[in-house]
Parts: sequence; C-alpha cells; structure tokens
Amino acid sequence: QYSFQENGWGAYLAERLVRKCDVVNRGISGYNTRWAKLILPRLITESTGADSIAAVTIFFGANDSALKELNPKQHVPLEEYAANLKSMVQYLKSVDITADKIILITPPPLQESAWEKACLAKGDKLNRCNATTGQYAQACVQVAKECGTDVLDLWSLMQKNQDFSSYLSDGLHLSAKGNSFVAAQLWSRLEHRLSVLPSLLPYWRDVDHTNPEASLL
Repeated sequence: QYSFQENGWGAYLAERLVRKCDVVNRGISGYNTRWAKLILPRLITESTGADSIAAVTIFFGANDSALKELNPKQHVPLEEYAANLKSMVQYLKSVDITADKIILITPPPLQESAWEKACLAKGDKLNRCNATTGQYAQACVQVAKECGTDVLDLWSLMQKNQDFSSYLSDGLHLSAKGNSFVAAQLWSRLEHRLSVLPSLLPYWRDVDHTNPEASLL
C-alpha cells in the first residue's frame, strides 16, 4: 500500500515506465495471504486481459509471519502461507498470466530492537522475530521454484549488508533506502522485458503540428 508514497518503490517503477505501461498498486496494508488469495480474483479477472499484463508482483509474509500467540489476527501458519502463495500463482496462471510474468517477493528481514520499540509505544509486546520471518522467506523462495516463477529474496539480500536497519523505517516497514533497494532489485528483473515496450504516443517534437490527426490517430 505504501509503495506509491514519496520515494516508494512503486512510484519509482511508475516513473521509469511512464508512457510505456501503467503500474497498478493493489497492495493493502496489514493483509496476509489468507485474505489476499480471497480478493485476488476481484483484482485481476479473466477479462483483465493477460496480453496487456507485463508483470505481476506478489509481496507477502511480513504479516503472515507474525507470532501466533501475540498477533493471532495476522498470523498465518507457515504451511498455509506457502499453500496460499501457490494458490495465488495458480489462479494467475488460470487467467493466462504465465509464470515468467510473475515475481514473488519475500518479506524483508525484521530489525527486532526497532520494531520492539514501535510495539511498546502502542502498549504491545514484540510480536515478530527475524528468524521466523526467515522461515517464511525460505518458503516463498521454494514456492517460486516449484511454480517456475521469478523471486526476489529481500530477506537474504538485505542481510548481505550486516547493518540492514537502514532499509527499514521502524524495523518492519521499508525506509526510503529500503524502497530504493526494492526498486533497483525489481528493475533489474524487469528491465529486459519492459524497456523494449513501445512508447505510448509519439514524442511531442515528432507530432505533425499542421496535421496532428496524422500523428495521433
């Protein structure tokens, strides 16, 4: 949901792809895969037209991996999380969106001390842990392998930088630097297939101003 905020990764991609294709944001804050698989058919339908879709990202796990005893509303068991991801990929395939157009994104790592401060400020206990989030990230990578989709393993990639806290604004959500990291990683996976898309409508200098209909219709 926050990917289109200032410096968000969705906004970055939209700017890169202006006049080539639209970047449609269907992220919903706080949702998990149990809820997402139910609403996916409402977001992308058979009538959407698979030919008009260049890529689809599925980015879940940070909420599913919440600790059951402390956050039962968002928690989804690991096995169900994997099954839900598979279900969403299978649905997309059923409406003719091929596996090569689908990118699964793992949850980013959790910076526990920062997130604990955010929880305590709300009167809550630390309701997530990085090791558990890592198990969900590994499950996401495995689903991608089994389904033949691409995957962006943020959990592993961000932790190559030992101090990954700068990628997160509060220990859980992406910071401006984290958004830039996601955008760059995604673009490296998308550039080869999207940069070749034709521009929508000619550059203004190429419009015949004496007969614009000839250029624009």
